[in-house]
Amino acid sequence: MNITTGKVAKAQKVVLYGPEGIGKSSLASQFPEPLFIDTEGSTSNMDVARMDKPTSWTFLFQEIEYVKQNRPCKTIIIDTVDWAERLGIEFVISRANKESITSFGYGEGFIQLEEEFGKFLNKLSDLVEIGINVVLNAHAKITKFEQPDEMGAYDRWELKLGNKTTAKTAALVKEWADMVLFMNYKTFSVATDDKGKRHKGQGGMRTIYANHHPAWDAKNRHRLPDEFPMEYGQIAHIFTAVHAAQDTHVQQPVQTEQPAAQQQVEQPNIQQTQPITEQPSVQSAEPVDNKVELSPDIPKALRDLMVQHNVSAEEIQIVVSQKGYYPQETPISNYDPSFIDGVLVGAWQQVYGLIEDFRKHLPF
Repeated sequence: MNITTGKVAKAQKVVLYGPEGIGKSSLASQFPEPLFIDTEGSTSNMDVARMDKPTSWTFLFQEIEYVKQNRPCKTIIIDTVDWAERLGIEFVISRANKESITSFGYGEGFIQLEEEFGKFLNKLSDLVEIGINVVLNAHAKITKFEQPDEMGAYDRWELKLGNKTTAKTAALVKEWADMVLFMNYKTFSVATDDKGKRHKGQGGMRTIYANHHPAWDAKNRHRLPDEFPMEYGQIAHIFTAVHAAQDTHVQQPVQTEQPAAQQQVEQPNIQQTQPITEQPSVQSAEPVDNKVELSPDIPKALRDLMVQHNVSAEEIQIVVSQKGYYPQETPISNYDPSFIDGVLVGAWQQVYGLIEDFRKHLPF
């Protein structure tokens, strides 16, 4: 049992949210070595590193696993998390063969969504454990809020997650994060007459709010001021300290109480952990050279997973027929869309496992 004191420098879990066009993506692009998972295509006009737009909840998990295994960056950015939530909703709906998240009854659909979103956040926490910052960009919405101990209600800004009161994805994200930073235009109301009855808005400076306020959700664990200009330099010291501590931690094993000869032998292995780009790849997560031609009639969500794992249409047809769903000669384009979304895409890991077993028994 170890007891430690003092601050522990670690990668950060950050939520940046605000109205559309405020500059969430631009600010996130200034984090250390950023890599975007662009769920809504908002970075098309930005010179940034990005992964393919995920077309399914399963594909999004595959991309996060790829980052975990290969460490191609120091910051992973989900842009935006509310669009990622849509993929989660589609996954829950297709898995249960429902028409809508509200079709389950008694809030069961939102309970399943909450469970899936918890898995998603746990997956991102794995990246934080290995030293990769996670930034979740989100849109903001104005909702009517009423405190139990007060009379009346008032408007406040909140994360645009969970459009129903039974959905708890917004609460999960806020609890998970180390920092929730609200971004908005700071506007001043100025009187236009001598009596002060008429006002007009002036200003418009982009501002970050880092602490809770009745009008918005925000928090931080770094004693940031209540508000400051929307500039990365205002929070850069947090991430500089983290990576400085990580570099020191990586170098420490070279100075342990080992004989000098043993240090010379083991030192190259330690050096290999420093360059992010030199991490070994994992075949199950990294795309391989695609040697198969896939029909454009195959739905994109399934086709992306097939390309990622170099799976042919024939292999899909074989394992589907082995399970008795469709005859082997049935084209994938003739499969029921709910079967493709709920089984082939929703349970891709199991489907791919069947394909790997089939490949092992090939005579060549």
